[in-house]
Amino acid sequence: MDELLAALLAAAGGLAGGLVGVGGGVLFVPALTIFIGLTQVEAESTSLLMIVIVALVGAARQSGYGNLNLRDAVVIGVLSPLGVIAGVIVANEVPQRALELAFAALVLFAAYSLVRKALAPQS
Repeated sequence: MDELLAALLAAAGGLAGGLVGVGGGVLFVPALTIFIGLTQVEAESTSLLMIVIVALVGAARQSGYGNLNLRDAVVIGVLSPLGVIAGVIVANEVPQRALELAFAALVLFAAYSLVRKALAPQS
């Protein structure tokens, strides 16, 4: 049953992420903690692996439309493992509740930024 629920969450998260262009982690982490029962660290770790696959598929599709900036992608791809290492160290030292609150704050900030941008006058 958990596998079926995980597959449905993955499909729904991938569809929503691709449709509106949000990062998969914003959708996958809460879904994995709420519906599957993973801890915050387990959900973040699982989401990171899932995002690799989702990002490759999305990048391949967007490349076909001419929307891929390969130079920026390579720079970010080469440098991001340094941030990942630091993030893993911090995530394993910070209390679970603090991680949950920090993630919630990040999601709220992202939502606020998207709403603000959507309501801004078009130029």
